Amino acid sequence: MPATDAALRAHVGAIRAAERISPQAAARVALPLFMRVGPRLPVRPADRAVDDAARRSTLRVRGRDIVAYEWGTGPDTILLVHGWRGRASQFAPIVRELRAEGFRLVAFDAPANGASPGRGTDIRDWLAAIGALQSREGRFHAIVGHSFGAMAAATAVRNGTAAGALVAIAGMADARYLVDSFAARVGVGAATADALAERFARRILPHLDDPWPRFDGAAHPLPEGTPLLVVHDRGDREVSLGEAVRLHEAHGDRSRLVLTEGAGHSRVLGADVALDAITAFVTAGPAGVDALGSTRTAGSRSA
Repeated sequence: MPATDAALRAHVGAIRAAERISPQAAARVALPLFMRVGPRLPVRPADRAVDDAARRSTLRVRGRDIVAYEWGTGPDTILLVHGWRGRASQFAPIVRELRAEGFRLVAFDAPANGASPGRGTDIRDWLAAIGALQSREGRFHAIVGHSFGAMAAATAVRNGTAAGALVAIAGMADARYLVDSFAARVGVGAATADALAERFARRILPHLDDPWPRFDGAAHPLPEGTPLLVVHDRGDREVSLGEAVRLHEAHGDRSRLVLTEGAGHSRVLGADVALDAITAFVTAGPAGVDALGSTRTAGSRSA
């Protein structure tokens, strides 16, 4: 068994043992694992050409320099926001599609992700990076977020980031899902999950008594008039389909839900169904997605 796997199992065992003392003790032991970024995701060979073609720059985010990317030269700019332990190059299939449609695309690697330096990060870095790019680029034609990045993008738009539309791919409806799903994976109970949520909130947003509602996209939808496209794979093992349904239903008629089959949590970014829907949505809005008809199976243009 690799040493990293052994260390992970030991950490999980320590969390479970601490839970026998108290939920607070378990939360204290669990917090470093919950916030761990993990090994950096490499650039996939299929994404290398798009990654190499990017125009790179430096973005200052909360006192640290991170890498920003730019493709295309169109008048309308689309922001791409990667997920936890992700990187901008994962959007290569989307970059190819939307650049061909005449859009300009920008993205970033959050601290400790992709090509950006650092050993730790949290939601504040995603929000700060989105804000920094907004200051530099102005209003976004649309924002496309994946997984944790979809939740961060929705939070940013609800808090004033100017964007004409949002695409949430494999995202969660609210941040508390991250805590509860982590607790389920390590095998601890609801009381420990609550204690972990409280400890995490005190660590990253100590000035707020209860920051979790700020990140709840189902209870607090996007601003009126902002259309939403939700793309999710039925078999996603990282974020349950129920999260996509909750987010979609909270936005009523201005949301479209597109489901794929067999693409999973990350390969959905290159699924034909997803690419067709995203392109139709950013070029023609919800009506563009409606014109595609029912889409339920996914291939991949990035394989």
